[in-house]
Amino acid sequence: MTDLFNGRDLTGWSVKGGSMIYSVEDENIVGTCDPEERLNSFLVTETSYDDFIFTAEFKWDVLGNSGVMFRADTRPLEKGERPIVKDRSLLQVYGYQCEVETTNRKWTGGIYGEAMGGWIYPLSKEKEHQMARNAIIDHQEWNRVTIYAKGDQILTWINGVPCANLRSQERKDGFIGLQVHQGRKGQIRWRNLRIKDFSK
Repeated sequence: MTDLFNGRDLTGWSVKGGSMIYSVEDENIVGTCDPEERLNSFLVTETSYDDFIFTAEFKWDVLGNSGVMFRADTRPLEKGERPIVKDRSLLQVYGYQCEVETTNRKWTGGIYGEAMGGWIYPLSKEKEHQMARNAIIDHQEWNRVTIYAKGDQILTWINGVPCANLRSQERKDGFIGLQVHQGRKGQIRWRNLRIKDFSK
């Protein structure tokens, strides 16, 4: 697998959507929520990927909402579209998102359609998704997310536990992005970001 993060700086990445702060600390990418920011923010790869396996470790310093975008892109915000912002030149990030959250519903590993209509694969089934919802023991220790996308098949794992199993052709390629969700608080760390690109 190929490293996506050099551990020193954000070479190969850029921020899209909102303007949350992303920094490098102790060889980790750190994303920090700004309560004044009305848009979700994304640190995204400058390279697009179609078929791949991606893996990374994450943990929260301050609990909040996050996710991993994949096969994602940007488009202009439309008039009347939420969230309401003054600057309509800002670009809306859209695509598949592997959810990374700290709520009591425990849907980390589910697939959300960012600016694509909402939940595509929620972990809402009481019995079938019980193991997936319990894959994270401690939100403030390191946990691992893995995403497999090949053709119309999308699979996710959290700490090696299978979560989503989706068939979808709505998005075929795009960047990978680390989300900091708009809200009152939240800070998340990422490390060991790696990808195997099947198109090479």
